[in-house]
Amino acid sequence: MDEIYQQRLKFGKFWEPDAIDNKAPAPIYRTEKGILYKGDCLKILPFLGEESVHTVFADPPFNLGKAYGKNVNDNLPDTDYLIWCQKWIKECVRILKPGGSIFIYNLPRWNILLGAYLFQLGLTFRHWIALDIRATLPLPGRLYPSHYGLLYFTKGKPATFRKIRTPIEKCRHCGGEIKDYGGHRSAMNTNGVNLTDIWNDIPPVRHWKFKSKMRKANQLSTKILFRIIQISTNQGEIVLDPFGGSGTTYSVCEQEDRHWIGIELETTDVIIERLEGNHIRAHKITDYVEK
Repeated sequence: MDEIYQQRLKFGKFWEPDAIDNKAPAPIYRTEKGILYKGDCLKILPFLGEESVHTVFADPPFNLGKAYGKNVNDNLPDTDYLIWCQKWIKECVRILKPGGSIFIYNLPRWNILLGAYLFQLGLTFRHWIALDIRATLPLPGRLYPSHYGLLYFTKGKPATFRKIRTPIEKCRHCGGEIKDYGGHRSAMNTNGVNLTDIWNDIPPVRHWKFKSKMRKANQLSTKILFRIIQISTNQGEIVLDPFGGSGTTYSVCEQEDRHWIGIELETTDVIIERLEGNHIRAHKITDYVEK
């Protein structure tokens, strides 16, 4: 009995497609904690076991007309884009364990509609998390768009919810604390303040010291995935990310002792490079996770 099969038995359900089924896709890369598939997630997700993962994180293309590669059409009619999203969301919900969590990162205009679809599928709304990221220029005739939406739903009552505390904000000039907290500073928890549903401390990953030269597009901050994984999973549990990108989810899972299942349609070289230790640096994380 090989090591991978022993791991699959440990989790009670197969966490990769059954190798006996010749139709099942074969992973192109694996570590002791995870497996990576190359291909269309709509062709791979159906082979994953029902109710087999603890958390899903999805960061799909935003349909903004970006050039991700020859296999990705990021300029679909609105209706076609939503239908495509509903297809992979439905598969992800099928794969999610009862009590599991799903997080979807997208523009507010799409997440409004994707959130409504999650309601239709019977999932439980937890939060709309706003990530304060000014990634665009102001638009004429509109408010300045300055946040992305992170949907957080669960399949029923959450099986895991771990509280995170963040450091008290300080002035970058004088080093003093920005808020006085109503004069009750001395009574506050020494580990920091409760994480809110507005994340204004997410650094953009634009500098070359933080990213691979093999990938031109911006990459997600490791802090986003650290929080998602720490909030919704325990050590040894399984995280699915069907849009691998630069491999941020898988890298954080490796560091935080979670198992992972990854899928990427375009090049996977940057992901493999990162997992094998060539990714230079990650952002420092100072959050405190309550046990």
